[in-house]
Amino acid sequence: GNHVLSPGEAVGKGLTAGAAQELGLPEGIAVAASLIDAHAGGLGVIGADVKGHNLPCENQPITSRVAMICGTSSCHMGVSETPIFVPGVWGPYFSAMVPGLWLNEGGQSATGKLIDHVVRGHVAFPELEAKAEASAHSIYTYLNSHLDLIKKSLPVGFLTVDLHVWPDFHGNRSPLTDLTLKGMVVGLTLSRGLDELALIYLATIQAIALGTRHILEAMQAAGHEITTLFLCGGLSKNPLFVQMHADITGKPVVLSKEVESVLVGAAILGACASGDFASIQ
Repeated sequence: GNHVLSPGEAVGKGLTAGAAQELGLPEGIAVAASLIDAHAGGLGVIGADVKGHNLPCENQPITSRVAMICGTSSCHMGVSETPIFVPGVWGPYFSAMVPGLWLNEGGQSATGKLIDHVVRGHVAFPELEAKAEASAHSIYTYLNSHLDLIKKSLPVGFLTVDLHVWPDFHGNRSPLTDLTLKGMVVGLTLSRGLDELALIYLATIQAIALGTRHILEAMQAAGHEITTLFLCGGLSKNPLFVQMHADITGKPVVLSKEVESVLVGAAILGACASGDFASIQ
């Protein structure tokens, strides 16, 4: 247990006879030093080809990008050529995600979980579920279209001018690093209908995006130069979540054509270990 390998380096002599038999794969097939899921997702999305889209990170090193893996919780990965110490953000870790670069990892301990909690706990949830089922849409697709209906002429973000959520229902991981923090909602009324459910859903997504902005501001204050966000994970498939992150951070958001970025990252590691590619880069 004292020999450390970089991500994507070949391990041993490949797959052992026993493992090969159990997996139905050839013995000796290359095995790569692996990554944790979020880091594999970061690897799978942060190097995406952005040529021809007029993005600020085009022709810039990947140190100008942050990869966000958004699921039950969210992780914010930024890499740098020299170690940057960011208060309240994990790292810097050398070669932890991209070999040769330092990784800082911010995070929010409840994002997809928080949205689910707020929506499913609302008194109007049974009505939402019934209407979404009748229209053959997911509850979140239905909520997004309902917000479009009630927004009238103003952009959808302005619907929550009087409703604010503090999203740390499960403590704050970054950048406040305070697990004792709790959540808060300001601006509640006695209304109990689908409109109110849609509004608190929107306010929750905005709160998560503001939390991301807080993390990015801490990273930039410490020395990161971030121009572009690269999103992956389940929440990146929700257009409202993506739009609010773009609006609130003021940075363009990139979604890669291949949505399963964690699997792409794992495939990159394998393609290195097999010798098909000389390096992760």
